[in-house]
Formats: sequence, C-alpha cells, structure tokens
Amino acid sequence: MIIFTLILGFTVLELVSDLISPPSASLVSSTHTGGGGERVLWTAIAAMQNSDPNLLFVVYSGDVDASKQEIIAKAKSRFAITLDPSSLHFVFLKSRRLVESSTWPYFTLLGQSLGSMYMALEAMLSLPPDLYIDTMGYAFTFFVVSWLCGVPVGAYVHYPTISTDMLERVRSRKKWHTNQSRVAESSVLSTVKLLYYRLFMYYYAAALCQASFLMVNSSWTKAHVDSILKHSDTMIDTLHWPISFPFRLIVSDHQSPDKAAIVYPPCDTKELAQFPLEGRERTILSIAQFRPEKDHLMQLQAFAELLRAYPQYATSAKLVLIGGARNDEDEARVGALKEEATKLGLQESVVFVVNAPYPVMLEWLRKCSIGVNTMVDEHFGINVVEYMAAGAIPVAHASGGPLKDIVVPADGQRTGFHATTAEEYASAYHAVFSLSEGEEIALRARARRWAVGRFSEDEFVRGWDESGWRRFVATPDA
Repeated sequence: MIIFTLILGFTVLELVSDLISPPSASLVSSTHTGGGGERVLWTAIAAMQNSDPNLLFVVYSGDVDASKQEIIAKAKSRFAITLDPSSLHFVFLKSRRLVESSTWPYFTLLGQSLGSMYMALEAMLSLPPDLYIDTMGYAFTFFVVSWLCGVPVGAYVHYPTISTDMLERVRSRKKWHTNQSRVAESSVLSTVKLLYYRLFMYYYAAALCQASFLMVNSSWTKAHVDSILKHSDTMIDTLHWPISFPFRLIVSDHQSPDKAAIVYPPCDTKELAQFPLEGRERTILSIAQFRPEKDHLMQLQAFAELLRAYPQYATSAKLVLIGGARNDEDEARVGALKEEATKLGLQESVVFVVNAPYPVMLEWLRKCSIGVNTMVDEHFGINVVEYMAAGAIPVAHASGGPLKDIVVPADGQRTGFHATTAEEYASAYHAVFSLSEGEEIALRARARRWAVGRFSEDEFVRGWDESGWRRFVATPDA
C-alpha cells in the first residue's frame, strides 16, 4: 500500500488586511524562496524520510515555473538539507493567484481564505493524500480536506491568521498596520470591520478545530491558538443559526485538539556559531523584511536617540538595515526610511542593504555587536536566534517570542536586552557598548550556547516526531 503524507508548501497566507484600502504586504514565502517557513517544511520532510523511508511525500506547490530538481537543489544549497527525490513528489497548482493579496484588494483575509479552499480542491482532485499537514497557514483548506475528502489534518502554525488582539484593536479603534486610520477614525467603518472580523474569527476557529493535531512555533502563538480553539460567539451563532446548527453537528463528530504543542522551528545556528566572539564593531544590525509591522522607523528613532543621549558614539556607531523588498510598496517604504534617516541627520551612519545575498548577510552577522528586533508581538523571532548564534547581543521588543522564549535568562544570567521605546533601545545599546571585554565575551558566549541548544534542528525533529502524526498513517511493509 502506498501512503502519501502531504505537506502543504506554497505561498504563505497574507496576514495583513484592511477593510477599506489594499493591504500593505503581499507574498511572503513559497517552496522556492528560502524563508524560515520553507526550512520547517524541508526539515520535517527530511526527518520523516529518514525515520519512515517507506512513506511517499507529496508537496503541493504554486511554483509552477520551478522543477522538482530545482526545488530540491535549492533546499540543499540554501539549507544544507538533503531530500530523497525517490520518495518526494510535487503537484504544481495553477490557482495560486487566488491566494495572492493583489487578487483581493478589499476583504483580503476572506478572499484569500476562500481562494485557498479552491486551491485545496484542485490539490485534492489532483492527488488526495492519506494525511494532510499544513505548514503555511491555510486553515480554511481544512474544511475541503477533512469534510469533502475525509482526510485527517494536522498543522504547524507559524502565526494565527486572525487573533483576539486584532479584534480588540478594531473594537478600541486603535490605529495599527492591520487597522488603518480611516477605519479607526470612523465609528461606522469600525463597526462594520469588527463584524467582519468576528465572522472571520468564528470560522477560523472552526477550521482549526478540524485538525487532529496542532504544532506552533512559540509560547505567544500557542497562547493565541489555544484561545482560538476555545473561541465562541453567541451573537454570530444567533445571526446565522440555520447555517451554524448543521455546521456544529458536523464539527461535533470530530475530535478536535484542545491545545497546541510548542515545537520551536529549526534555526540555522551551526554555521553562525563558528563566528568569533571577539573583535566586534560598534554596529547595530537589523535583519527583517521591509514590512510595516517590523517597525524600522523605531530603529531609526532609537539610533538617533543613542547619538543624542550618548554623543561619544557619533563617529563609531553604525546602524545597518538588511531586509528583503518584495514589491513596489516595499521599495517605496525603503525610500521613505532613507528620507527619515536624512531628516534625523543619520545619513552618514545608517546603511541600507536591500535584498542582500546570503553571504553578505553572514558577513554583517560576523562583525556586528548588537542585533535589533523592533516588531511588536513577533510570533517567534528567528532573526533574534540568528543574532545570538552569531555572537551578536540581542536587543528585542519586550513582547511575543523574543520576550517569552528566546531572550530569557540562561542559568539565571542575562542573554540579551528588551525594550519598548526609542529611549529604552538607546539605553540598551549603551549598556552593550559599555560592557568590559570580559563581560561582553561572557554574554555573547552565554547567548550563543542558549540559542544553539534550544533551537537546534535536533530539537525541532524531536518535537515534530512527538506530535502524533504517525497514528494517522499505516507504515507499509519494507
């Protein structure tokens, strides 16, 4: 008997949506772009190929212009992951445009979710699996796979598509990158958007409940996913009772998970951990895509505050922003940041490295002193792990994964710094630059040991193996 274990590995679902104007972010990752989600995909498949060589694995991909050989070669060159082509197959889907944000300029979350269901139908009609594991965030596909095909579903969740935080920001009319000012300032538009979000949350929760097992990448994501699994909305139940009643009857026959298991993603720490800890420059490094939620503006403001409060660093300190620009909106964002740097008088001390090749990024990691992350509620923070493994001292926002999972005490001692305001970031930078040589090396070494030990590939494989996926497949005879 041939067993197909499915890993869903095409473009990640857009997380940024606004009711009135088009979202500011678009495509994030696919099976052929070299992102952290792709590392999870290939590491999981390689581990299952090694432990269960008689299974067949199918990846559904929207990368119709790439061949199987090219994708496998890319995984080898980018991640040093060797995949067995004899048990790995690809089904290339033609409907990926239905999950691209450009296809849905309004009601983006809803449009992309419905589009993902059509794409899942295309996948199931092409080759239905015996077990479906989503690693890219298409929860609404679970309805198609589970209901129509009767296939058990599992998932690795990097980030919830919608969260209670998003609902609360709309309810409180707080301006945010997922709640633009024209909505926040209008009571009518806020009311409409809140209803839209409540409806979406209702069905997103029901979709997650279709999974038989769930893995998440951090404590922050686990808290949100566990909350979503228990989500209920009496008003929404009442509003569409004729639909929700049979809907709940179907769901009630399924054994849903009551909580998710944390499986930290595998991080690229082996090569980074070879970098020397000594001889670092006074360089503050940021590695993050030029997306609004990464808050590069805060990085400029914090650096300006450092030079204002501690002018002794004016000639020696440098801020380097490395990130990907995926489209014209990102390029425009980089241009605006450069203009802001000039206004702040930082043009001689700030370096922008856009779409840098991997070796260039490694070279900056080799010589920087500090790695900065300013995103609020970063779900994990793989760049923070990379900073620590490379020997850079992290200064990260006091929220999300960096606060709860990564920059935490090791053996009762500091592994980095947290901040929330420009002044706090500047103070943390000064604290790092003021360390004695012995204190500095000890802190870098401690942070490296912690990151390499906790977020290794071996730890990820162990957690993935313990998720319980094997109980849904019958291993064929050798």
